[in-house]
Order: sequence, then structure tokens, then C-alpha cells
Amino acid sequence: MRNRMLETGKLGRRSRTSHAQVVDELGRAIVAGTYAVGSILPGDAELAQRFKVSRTVLRETMKTLAAKGMIVAKARVGTRVTEKNQWNMFDSEVIAWHFDNGVSEEFLLQLYDIRLAVEPFAAGLAAERARAGDLERLNSLALEMAAPGHTTESLALADLQFHLAVADAAHNPFMHTLGSLIEAALVGMFRISTPPSQNGFSNIAETHMRIVNAIVSGDVPAARAAMEAVIVEGRDHVREAFAGMTKVPA
Repeated sequence: MRNRMLETGKLGRRSRTSHAQVVDELGRAIVAGTYAVGSILPGDAELAQRFKVSRTVLRETMKTLAAKGMIVAKARVGTRVTEKNQWNMFDSEVIAWHFDNGVSEEFLLQLYDIRLAVEPFAAGLAAERARAGDLERLNSLALEMAAPGHTTESLALADLQFHLAVADAAHNPFMHTLGSLIEAALVGMFRISTPPSQNGFSNIAETHMRIVNAIVSGDVPAARAAMEAVIVEGRDHVREAFAGMTKVPA
């Protein structure tokens, strides 16, 4: 499993191909507003010289960014940066570029909107469809959250693995494709909220075990409710953290 945002946000960039490197740099520049929405990107000759790549590599780069919905090429006009509502926000790289640029409260809360729309239903499906191996894994992952000595990163990873395991236990392949959104929301919450050594996440194992117990019991409404409660709590952490950042010292 690739946990780019959980680690540095720049994992593997040095070892990437020329194509991937240019995609990464241009994608981050677009998200950061260096190339604003509606603006025309520099021409092929300028970009090829800047990145020291061939025209072939540059064409493949543009195809990749176009596939993500971020740019569109028009004859005799050039390559234009599209409106943000056309970007593929389910794309893991697009999400990671937002993290590179520094995520806002609005961005994180939008991620939680999607989680609330999908994950409780996934938990309900898991209560109906989970197999013995799924149940064992979920129980193990919930217990792992209660292990002593967690760092912020290790607890975030344990939490991510749990939520992806619930998506897998739903046995619907579309659920797992939301992994990047779940990861982004969890990373954002853990980065800005109370460290695990304090009270911020002291009940995390207990709340996640409620999800497991409901799934094991085959109780669909309880599984949905328990998952919703966990996501709402995470969303509340985000709001509290941003509210704390905006307070003016007395």
C-alpha cells in the first residue's frame, strides 16, 4: 500500500521517470496557482527547455494532466488550466498536490463530507458481507490502535489501515478506490490535531472497536452509526484545530 501523504508528500520523486517528474512539478504548480485557472501554459519549447526533457516526454505529460481534468489543449490557443470543478479530485496525485500546497479547513471538511457520504454505507455492507478473514483483520487493526507508544504517524497509519480494511470487507471494488480520500482526511486531521499522547485520540481504539463489534454482529444500522460517529468526531477535531489557530491571544 502506498502512503505518500502519510510520509513526506514527496515520496519517490527523485527516482521517478522524467515524465513523472514533470507531471509532478506542473501539477503542483497548477494547484498552487503558479499557473492560475484560465491561464495558458508556456509553450512546448519553453517547457521542454525548462525541464530539460524531449517534446515526446512533454506531450505525454500534457496527456496525463489532461486525463486528470486539469488542462485542456485548444488549437491556435494553447494549453489552458481548467476550472477546479473539472479536476479529478479522486486522483491521489491531485490530492497530494493540495497537501504540498498546504490544505485549508474547507478542503479537509470537504473530504469529510465525502467520507460521511460513503463510509457508513461501506460499514453496513461489511456487516452484511464480511468474511471470517475480514473480521479477524478488523479486530486486529482495532486492537493495534490501543497499543502503547504510538506516534502521530503510526496511529494515523493504523487508522488508515482500519478504514481501508472496512472498505475491503464491503466486497465492492469501488469502495477501495476511495482510499486516497480517506488517507488525505486522516492525514490532515492527525497533522493539525492533538498528539496521541494527549487526550485528543485517547478513545480511538474504543470507537473503532464499536464498528468491529457491529460488523461482527451483522448489525447494519449499528455499523453505519458507529462509523458515522467516528467520522464526525474526526471532523470535529479538524474544526477545533482550525478554530484554535485563528484565536487571537488575549
